[in-house]
Amino acid sequence: MSTEQYTLTMSREFDAPREKVFEAWMEPDKLTRWFGPAEVDAPREQIIVEPRVGGIWQVVMVWSDENGEQSAPIEATISELNSPALLVAQAKAAPDADHEYEEMHLEFEDLNGRTRMNLKQGPFASEEWVEMTRDGWGTSFDKLDALLAG
Repeated sequence: MSTEQYTLTMSREFDAPREKVFEAWMEPDKLTRWFGPAEVDAPREQIIVEPRVGGIWQVVMVWSDENGEQSAPIEATISELNSPALLVAQAKAAPDADHEYEEMHLEFEDLNGRTRMNLKQGPFASEEWVEMTRDGWGTSFDKLDALLAG
């Protein structure tokens, strides 16, 4: 396996105060409504969020394809938390990755009633994983946009 590692970096602006955007990451009733790419669900009963350093941040994504129902758990531990400005979590990496954990680093920047969310995530084993993750976040954030507008 390659020892080279890849990192995803992306930003997204939301037409909502950063407190609301941050809350959407920390409240299971909100996470269930937007988390996961298009055509993917995050069942409420499979979400656990303990909003504290050392707390669990867990979401299970569920979808159907030609092989039936599929699922992908995201099991993370919050390593830094500064509401509503910062959320950092260490998530277990995919089983075929050459590393044990991936870090998800989120900064929420106040833009006078709007929010710029900066995401840095990795390491990933390949550029392909980075682009697949970027695409997934893109459609997830579209769903988050709709939730915040509602």
